[in-house]
Amino acid sequence: MIRGSCLCKRVRFEIHGKLGRSSHCHCSMCRKAHGAAFGTYAAVRVENCRIVAGEELILRYKSSPGVVRTFCSRCGSTLQFISEKNAGFVDIALGVLDDDPGIHVPHHIFVASKAPWVEITDGLPQFPGSSKA
Repeated sequence: MIRGSCLCKRVRFEIHGKLGRSSHCHCSMCRKAHGAAFGTYAAVRVENCRIVAGEELILRYKSSPGVVRTFCSRCGSTLQFISEKNAGFVDIALGVLDDDPGIHVPHHIFVASKAPWVEITDGLPQFPGSSKA
């Protein structure tokens, strides 16, 4: 089990099972949602992610067609990226995990729109758009 929580600790969740695909996303929306150079997410089967506290505090924001982002209404922590294209999965913001997820993120995506003040120097593969491109 992997535990996670928002900054104020009022929203808490558990992940059972393995995390799926992961990436560091440099698109402008992920940067703004995280207030950082990029957002890092990993996919989880919906049935393997359980909110254990604070579900009533989770707000949803439709950031683009077919995409909903969730966050804590009290502290603003980014929690999830939910895409209609990936039915049955939710992408969890890895920054809100309290436990080691036991994975290494394999690449950077949407680097064509990365922040101009960021230099990626970790040696991981970089994709101008999604890694599927």
